[in-house]
Amino acid sequence: MTTKETFSINSESLMAKIKELIKEGNVTRIIISDKMGKDLLNFPLTVGVFGVLIAPMFAAVGALAAIVTECTITVEREVADEPEEIKTDAKPL
Repeated sequence: MTTKETFSINSESLMAKIKELIKEGNVTRIIISDKMGKDLLNFPLTVGVFGVLIAPMFAAVGALAAIVTECTITVEREVADEPEEIKTDAKPL
């Protein structure tokens, strides 16, 4: 199951928040929008993302932080489904 969480953040904290989210490990997608709601960056994160692939993303986020003063980060997370109760027809002893 996927859940979404949204943060409003200023440009000074943008890069630190992105790094924090990546370290959490359960994030599958990050979307950065301006204060009007227009998507500026939208990038997927997969398990085992290598530094070589993350470097261009950080460059894009850094450039975006220099342009935008306030933005919104929407984070999609993969959450484990709760196990269902096992039903049996057996009668208790």
